[in-house]
Amino acid sequence: MQELLAIIAKGLVDDPSAVSVEADAPAEDGTIVYHIHVAENDMGRIIGKQGRIAKAIRTIARSAAIRKEEKIMVEID
Repeated sequence: MQELLAIIAKGLVDDPSAVSVEADAPAEDGTIVYHIHVAENDMGRIIGKQGRIAKAIRTIARSAAIRKEEKIMVEID
């Protein structure tokens, strides 16, 4: 899942070397939280107008997680 999120984020930003994806340990309910870190200048590109790109990234990630029977959340830091 980390690789998927990194590939998506690197394709959207101007500075792909600044992209990193970290995963927290699973919570009690089994939810894994993924954090996408990008350069300060690229935050707008990842979030998009009215958060549309961020929503799309979360939708794709949830779809991939469902196939693996996982619960996930994606946060953009």
